[in-house]
Amino acid sequence: MGEFFKKAFEDMKESAKAQHEVDKANFAAAKAESKAQWEEAKAMGNPQKRKEMMQAERDSQIAEANERLAEAQARIDAAKK
Repeated sequence: MGEFFKKAFEDMKESAKAQHEVDKANFAAAKAESKAQWEEAKAMGNPQKRKEMMQAERDSQIAEANERLAEAQARIDAAKK
């Protein structure tokens, strides 16, 4: 009976240590995400940075649209054969 409790408490101790590691990792990730959001918000105050970020977003949207256009054209060509 004593061994049972000894093993049970040892398992709880290991579980608590593992959960603590998970909590530390989650906290570090949340902290980094918060800092990233802060830096992005701060960069939006700078007109040049904001302009660059908006242009990069537009460029990615254009590239995505061109890719969709190419896929659609390939489907049209395949349907015509």
